[in-house]
Amino acid sequence: MSSKITFINPESFMQNPAFSHIAVTKGNGESIYIGGQNAINKDLEIVGRGDLVAQTEFILDNIEIALKATGATLDDLVKLTIFILQGQDVRKGFEGARKFLRKLKQPPVITGVIVAGLAHPDYLVEIEAFAFK
Repeated sequence: MSSKITFINPESFMQNPAFSHIAVTKGNGESIYIGGQNAINKDLEIVGRGDLVAQTEFILDNIEIALKATGATLDDLVKLTIFILQGQDVRKGFEGARKFLRKLKQPPVITGVIVAGLAHPDYLVEIEAFAFK
């Protein structure tokens, strides 16, 4: 049996092209959990200090790299959990995600959480991901 991801958006739910409401995984696939990614590069430098758009773009690029490192693709992405620092304009986060979202055949399930703080005072957003292949 191969692995399969089915996304469901009941007609009675609010419809949004940026995310799906339900994801069902079936089969003998692999679950891939990508821990919370922040706007910090391999040289331990903050990327996009004070810029939610830049931090979101950097983080989503890293999530795509992480998926590739496991042999997965964006088509295997099931869920994103996005933690946005309180006081940030969520619309800027979506602006930063626009390029990433356009690459997806089907948007994943997304949960957005407003938080009082993240692990470093210069982090404006943290994103974790779940994929199944």
